[in-house]
Amino acid sequence: MSGGMYSGRMLKNKRKKMKWKRAIYKNRVLGLKKKKDPLEGAPQAKGIVLEKRQIEQKQPSSGLIKCVRVQLIKNGKQITVFVPKDGAIQKIDEHDEVLIEGIGGSQGGSMGSMWGVKWKVIKVNGIALSELLSGRKSKPNR
Repeated sequence: MSGGMYSGRMLKNKRKKMKWKRAIYKNRVLGLKKKKDPLEGAPQAKGIVLEKRQIEQKQPSSGLIKCVRVQLIKNGKQITVFVPKDGAIQKIDEHDEVLIEGIGGSQGGSMGSMWGVKWKVIKVNGIALSELLSGRKSKPNR
């Protein structure tokens, strides 16, 4: 083994070089997760609804998950976004502006039995989805 008296600089440089072999270090320093993420590291983003769709659940669950296909305003990327709660899909139409955020799966991934769905709708045309569902507010006509 290398080491001993006067080898501090050599050991330090070797450690610095070997850090790059670790994937976690490399991804963090180069910001690869932020580059891959459609929201580009932001907690929330606005987008325009392109279409409504239903996604089948992963095994062993069965059922259809109500989702919308959204094109982000900031970079034009298209993503599939989950619409939470019963009957919420009826409150969203095509060409509506929605605010989305992460769904809260582990390490920024998908939740439970939803295939590749990592985001959820929280606002429609500037009004919270919970307000629309409870009937306290109505969607503005554009």
